[in-house]
Amino acid sequence: MSTTAATAPAVTGIGVAAPNGLGLKAWWAAVLRGESGIRPLTRFDASPYPVRLAGEVPGFVDEDHVPSRLLQQTDRVTRLSLAAAKEALDDAGADPADLPDYAAGVVTANSAGGFEFGQRELEALWSRGGRHVSAYQSFAWFYAVNSGQISIRHGLRGASGVIVTEQAGGLDATAHARRQIRKGAHLVVTGGIDSSLCPWGWAAHLAGGGLSTEPDPARAYLPFDPDASGYVVGEGGAHLVLEDAARARERGARIYGLVAGHGAAFDGPAGGAGGGCRLGAAAGAALADAGIGPGDVDVVFADAAGERAADRLEAEALAELFGPRAVPVTAPKSMTGRLAAGGSALDLAAALMALHEQVVPPTTGTSAPADDCPVDLVTGTPRTGLRLRTALVLARGRGGFNSAVVVRAPAA
Repeated sequence: MSTTAATAPAVTGIGVAAPNGLGLKAWWAAVLRGESGIRPLTRFDASPYPVRLAGEVPGFVDEDHVPSRLLQQTDRVTRLSLAAAKEALDDAGADPADLPDYAAGVVTANSAGGFEFGQRELEALWSRGGRHVSAYQSFAWFYAVNSGQISIRHGLRGASGVIVTEQAGGLDATAHARRQIRKGAHLVVTGGIDSSLCPWGWAAHLAGGGLSTEPDPARAYLPFDPDASGYVVGEGGAHLVLEDAARARERGARIYGLVAGHGAAFDGPAGGAGGGCRLGAAAGAALADAGIGPGDVDVVFADAAGERAADRLEAEALAELFGPRAVPVTAPKSMTGRLAAGGSALDLAAALMALHEQVVPPTTGTSAPADDCPVDLVTGTPRTGLRLRTALVLARGRGGFNSAVVVRAPAA
C-alpha cells in the first residue's frame, strides 16, 4: 500500500553522537564543513594491529549524560544511545509523560551489543574467576539493551523492539517504528547506535574483512573512488523521534521530514537464481511504497561501501533506476566511517537535515568517482541551489541485507 504525504509519520526530533560531532548542531556543522572524524584509535592501543584508524565520538564524558547508578551497568554503546535519545526527545519538545499509557515506544537497531563491557567481564572471568563477573553482564552485552534502557529512562512502555541487520539496521528500525505509528502509537524513538572499539571488537572487525589498511586518515575510506581500498569502522549514530504527523502538527511541532516509504531485499547466493546484489530492488520497493517514481527523487544518500566491487554494484543499481549521473548522490559517512547499525540512522538524519536546510552535504576524500561508477557524486563542498523535496537513503548490511527509505519534506 502506498504511503501518501498526508499519512506518512513525521520526524520531529533528532539526536546525534558521531565521530565528527557530538550533538545534532555540532555534527551537522562539521558535515557542512567537510570535517572528518576519522583518526588514529585512542580507546585502546592499536599499534599491534594492521588497522589503526577509526571514527571515535569526541568529547563524550559519560558522567555528563548518564546517571551515576547506570555507569556500572552499561556499556559505552548504551551511554551513547541514552544521550542521543534524550537529545532527540528534547529536540522534539515531546514529553512521553504527557501521553496516554502505552502510547510511546522505542525501536532501535544494534549490531554488536556491549562489546567492551563483555570483554571486561571475560577478562575478569579468566583472570579472577566467576565470582568477579558483574551480574550486569546478563544484559549489558545484549544488542537489545539500548531499547530497554531508553524505554526505562523515558517511560516508553508501548510496543518496542530491536532490529539486527547490521548497516541496514537504522533504516529497518525506522520502518518498524513507522508501522507502530500506523497501528496507533503516538510517538516512537527509533534509529541506531553502535560501538565496538575495543580489542575484542577489533578482532571481529578484522576477521570480517573489508577494512582499509591505508594509514592516512584522508585516504583510508574513499567511496566510489578508483583508489578505494576498503572502509573504516566508526562508532555512534542517531536517534529520531517519529510521531503521527497530524498529532505533531496539532501540537505545533517542528517537522524535519516525513518517512514516506521503505523497501527491503535480501541478496541471494552469487551465481544462483535471484542471486547478487538486490539493493536496487530495495530502492524500487521504497519508491513504490512512497507512491513516487525515480524522477521525484532529488538526492540519494548512498550506502558507499568503499570497496571497488561493492561500489560498482551500487553505482550500477543507481544508474539502472535513475539513469547514469541523473541524480545527486552523496556519502557523508566518508567523514565518520561505517557505523554498523548507526550508519544508516545517521544518514537518515543527514537526509532530513538536507531537506530541512536545502543543502546536499559533500562526500569527502573522493575527488571524483571511478569511470565504472556512473554517479553524480557531490564532492568537496556542499551543493546548494537545488529544490530538495525527496531523498532516498540506502544501506547494505553484512550478510546480504538491503534497505531503503524515502523521506520527504513536509508540505509548505
